[in-house]
Amino acid sequence: MAPLASSADLTASSDALLDDLAARGIGFDRHDHPPLRTVADSKEVQHLMCPGALHIRNLYLRDRKKRNFLVVLEQDRAVDLKVLGAAIGARELSFGSPDRLMEFLGILPGAVSPLAMLTGARTGVVLVLDRAVERAERIYMHPLINDRSIGMAPEELLSWLAGLGVTPLWLD
Repeated sequence: MAPLASSADLTASSDALLDDLAARGIGFDRHDHPPLRTVADSKEVQHLMCPGALHIRNLYLRDRKKRNFLVVLEQDRAVDLKVLGAAIGARELSFGSPDRLMEFLGILPGAVSPLAMLTGARTGVVLVLDRAVERAERIYMHPLINDRSIGMAPEELLSWLAGLGVTPLWLD
């Protein structure tokens, strides 16, 4: 059996990502906290962040054609994989394995966020964003690891993604 991946196995470090965002003039606020793996965990610390900001959940999915998707939703939005698949043109969606998550997004389970497109852009992952992201004043996400969160304006996230060559699909 292969050894479990660790933060040392990430394709990019969180600190390097944050340094890059700062060098590009992208404003963000950082919050360190205990590791958060679920939306329920996240809700325990959200009071420490900007009130009224958008908190998200992220799904790494594959379809029957072995295409990879990173779906970013408002944290409480209900998801039906069959309906979602029809909306994004993907059939038979299923959750990707931790090994594939590392291979295609360069991160460990519990740390999935749109910032993982740093690797996903190079590996062909399709980013799907909830329209709530576009309408938010501020969005909070993990910067490649799950013991910190950063908040930034959606337009800055979208600008950063565009710099990677990522054009998201939008989900209404």
